[in-house]
Amino acid sequence: MNLSYRIGHTIFRAVARSFYDFRVVGEENLNLAGPALIVANHVSFLDPPFIGQAFDEPLYFFARKSLFDHPMAGKLLRSWQTIPVDKDKPDASSLKSTIRLLKSGKKVLMFPEGTRSFDGKPQKAEAGVGLFIAKSSAPVLPVRIYGSYEAYPRGAKFLRPAQIRLVVGKPYQPDLKAHREEGRDLYQALADEVMERISELTL
Repeated sequence: MNLSYRIGHTIFRAVARSFYDFRVVGEENLNLAGPALIVANHVSFLDPPFIGQAFDEPLYFFARKSLFDHPMAGKLLRSWQTIPVDKDKPDASSLKSTIRLLKSGKKVLMFPEGTRSFDGKPQKAEAGVGLFIAKSSAPVLPVRIYGSYEAYPRGAKFLRPAQIRLVVGKPYQPDLKAHREEGRDLYQALADEVMERISELTL
C-alpha cells in the first residue's frame, strides 16, 4: 500500500465509520486470500472509496479515461491504483493490465452496471464485466452497498446523513463450461449472473 493510498484509505475509513456508521455484513467473506474480482452495485460517487476502505489490503479500481485528462486528477487517481478504461468498450490495455494484476494475486473492484443508478435500484449489467471474468478466470466476490445512494445520490450537490452498510457475499468461481454461449453472448451471460448475485444480497 503506497503512501497516497494509505492516506486516502485512512481518511475514508474515518469518514465512513464516524459520520455514516459504516458496518459490514458478512465480514468473514472479506478475508479472501489471493486474487479476486470484487463486483458491486453502483449508486453513488461514494461507492469506490467506501468499499475500498472496508478491505485492509489495497484494491485496484476502474475509472473512465476522461477523468485522467486533468494532470493533477490523473496523478492522484493513478496513486490510488486506478486503471483508466473506456466506459463503452474495455480496451486491450485495460484488459491486459487487469489480468496481470489478478494473476499476481491482487484484487480489482468493478461495477457491472457501468454507471451510477438513477434511483438506487440495481440496473442491468453490461457485458464488459463478463469479458474480464472470462479472460481472467479469477474468483468473483459479490458485494452490495446500501445507504450511499441516500448519502450522495446522482445529481446531489451536498452530502446527506445516512447509515451505510456493505453486504459481502460468498466468493464463487464462475463455471465457463456451464454456459453454451460464445463471444459477447457469453460475456453478457456472465455479467447477468454477477448482477443476480449482487441483487440477492440483502441486509
